[in-house]
Amino acid sequence: MPANPTAAELLATVEASPRAVGLHDKASWVGLFAENASVEDPVGSRPNIGRAAIDRFYDTFIGPNGIVFDVEHDVVCGMTVFRDLTIATTMFSSDTATGVTLHVPMHLRYDLADTGDDVKIRALRAHWELPGMIAQLMGSGAQGLLAGAKLGPQLLGNQGVGGALGFMQGMRGVGAKGKQAAGRLLDAVGRADIAGARTTLVSVPRLEWANGDAMSLEDFTTRARGLRWSKPIAAGRHVTATVETREGRGIAQLDFSERGHRVEGVRIFVQPR
Repeated sequence: MPANPTAAELLATVEASPRAVGLHDKASWVGLFAENASVEDPVGSRPNIGRAAIDRFYDTFIGPNGIVFDVEHDVVCGMTVFRDLTIATTMFSSDTATGVTLHVPMHLRYDLADTGDDVKIRALRAHWELPGMIAQLMGSGAQGLLAGAKLGPQLLGNQGVGGALGFMQGMRGVGAKGKQAAGRLLDAVGRADIAGARTTLVSVPRLEWANGDAMSLEDFTTRARGLRWSKPIAAGRHVTATVETREGRGIAQLDFSERGHRVEGVRIFVQPR
């Protein structure tokens, strides 16, 4: 493996994940992760760190279900691949009584590492809205209620009380107010409105474009002029959105302060041309 893996090599590792999921190949899927890797799915829940925890994550959320990835766009920035997609999950797919299918919009971030021999996943962060998924499940009639009743004991059995509570932390986050604030900020930078952008930012925000280099607000708004956004997703203290920029299509990640009132960091992931 070369010192700097190509975009194609990074994407090959990422694309191996849904392939293994579709085949229910647990060994191949878990084997994609580096030692001490983390899976935060959804973002805001307690991360699953290390092979044993990732193994249990598979048994809880992947193994019993049928999962189809509908990928709209991939962005490669450095050693990060950000996927813009929707996932269709048929819960307990082998059981026709509980085989309800849920469609979940998602931004899926893979931070990768070159181990010398190959490329491994160092961190997987799935930005999707757990409250919306639960509402969709509960609104799916008898099948949804049966699937929900089956999920609870399975979650406790595989993850324990601590793991189940850690997963449910994904219910908390910046929510609708965070998405509104993110929208105001993205609108402001899209029209190069520095004063408007400042109303949603902390006093010294971290602003980055593509390669992760820090920028001033003035430089950031100059580069973002004309930006358009859609598909906002609130997960934990973060909001992601699909963006169209003069440099191409990408994903914005906005990180909120601990109190969730202001944006402390923005990074636009767009693949350099």
